[in-house]
Amino acid sequence: MKKILFIVLATITSVVHSQTAVPKTATDIAPLLIGEKIPNVTLQSSDNKEVQLADLFKKKKTVLVFYRGGWCPYCNAHLQALAEAEKKILDLGYQIIAISPDAPENLKVTEATDKVKYTLLSDSKGELIKAVGIAFEAPENYKSVINVHSKGMNTSLLPVPSVFVVNPESAILFEYISPDFKHRITNELLVSVLKTIK
Repeated sequence: MKKILFIVLATITSVVHSQTAVPKTATDIAPLLIGEKIPNVTLQSSDNKEVQLADLFKKKKTVLVFYRGGWCPYCNAHLQALAEAEKKILDLGYQIIAISPDAPENLKVTEATDKVKYTLLSDSKGELIKAVGIAFEAPENYKSVINVHSKGMNTSLLPVPSVFVVNPESAILFEYISPDFKHRITNELLVSVLKTIK
């Protein structure tokens, strides 16, 4: 009987561990699907204030962007492109929120460098990227960069660059997830998607 109980407990433990383990590569992630809800997590603003994500979502439909950090040139190009399309996106009734593992003070640098007026938030502990299912184990050559930019809060996780369109109830209406960090959704495609959702 003890042996059977041990086997059952070992099986349960391994199943729970496999569900919480972070994937080793960007192609192994299991993101939330359309219709599922983005979890309400407390994040930090660039002014180092705590922000409840669900409270921001309640204001209007949201273009929710996950990027690797202000140190990533592909991310910076994407953020700059979004800044150029911001008026069109706002005119369609959406807000833009971009989230990275960068610490709040590094968000300020990104705001200035990329001329960003929309909201940047810090998920330096990686809680949201894990909950959304887009976190993966960063390659060794990125770990020191992540550590520095997150101010030591994150030493090993990266988000797969992703764009979600979320309604005021936090439900996902559309998603674009690119395990190849060099490829991002174009402004043209994003705007056309937002027009169809509207």
